[in-house]
Amino acid sequence: MTAPRPGPPPGPRPGPPPQRWTGEGGQDDGHPAVEAAMQAIVNAATLGPADQIAQYEAAYQTLRETLATIDQA
Repeated sequence: MTAPRPGPPPGPRPGPPPQRWTGEGGQDDGHPAVEAAMQAIVNAATLGPADQIAQYEAAYQTLRETLATIDQA
């Protein structure tokens, strides 16, 4: 009889490191608030579902506020 082999540790598996958001076509010349919101969305991919929701909601709020200021200009 052989001893059982240990399996992977419980919990989520680590994913790849987050990528850097570089904008459309690889250029980084957008609005700073929009760029930060997009980076938060990219980073959320490595989080658990409950934490992703908070990141998506914060990014959504930032984008709404930014668009509102553009509309007023």
